[in-house]
Amino acid sequence: MADSNTDTAPRRQKVQAAEVGTDILTALAELAPATSLSRLAEHVGMPASKVHRYLQALMASGYAEQDPLTNHYGLGRAALFVGLAALGRLDVVKLATPHLAQLRDELNETCFLAVWGNRGPTVVHVEQAVRAVTLVTQVGSVLPLLGSSTGLVFNAFLPNAETALLREQEMSQPSAPSSPEITSAMDRLQRTHVQAVHGLLMAGVNALSAPLFGAQQRLAGVITIVGAEPGFTAAPDGSQAQRLLEIARNISARLGA
Repeated sequence: MADSNTDTAPRRQKVQAAEVGTDILTALAELAPATSLSRLAEHVGMPASKVHRYLQALMASGYAEQDPLTNHYGLGRAALFVGLAALGRLDVVKLATPHLAQLRDELNETCFLAVWGNRGPTVVHVEQAVRAVTLVTQVGSVLPLLGSSTGLVFNAFLPNAETALLREQEMSQPSAPSSPEITSAMDRLQRTHVQAVHGLLMAGVNALSAPLFGAQQRLAGVITIVGAEPGFTAAPDGSQAQRLLEIARNISARLGA
């Protein structure tokens, strides 16, 4: 009679190897954008030699990559593809995408969706206009909390526990707004639901942002129109802002708000 242990042992080893691999992938995400081998090994609680072996396999399959200048490791293109595919299953991404395309066509300005990621406001979908502003609108871009219209919306509508650490880090910078300025911006945003900025993140580039809400009025994401002067004025009480708010309300209604 065949020994059942003969069949189950290799299977168990494969499962364990998969678990180790996913632990290392998770650690690469938590230590993004890049980390040293020693720090990664310490983070996952494994010997560096073992982590290095798994990294070689992850690099061979495209799930990890190594910077040739620093020798630091980060997530590879395959990991980005998987992450974006998972994001694509989120209701907010699926529901917002056709509305963003419609808004882009109407205004001929770049429109994008951001969600709250492990490092802050993260761009997850972009509808690029013909006259495109590309510097801050790439998928995967992480925007400042207090230095972008998108971030200011997250700061106004997310629970304080989620934004406090990032806000404190940014407020320590010399160019950061003061606490009264931040409070005033939050109060205004919570009344109007639209945030306009003019040249804040990049000179000559304006933006309008609005929140998307899901069930129980929880913030699900932020949609933003971004464009260059003089074509895009980003007036908070103008027709472009009113259209953005209309689109945001339609998406929020579909999300259960």
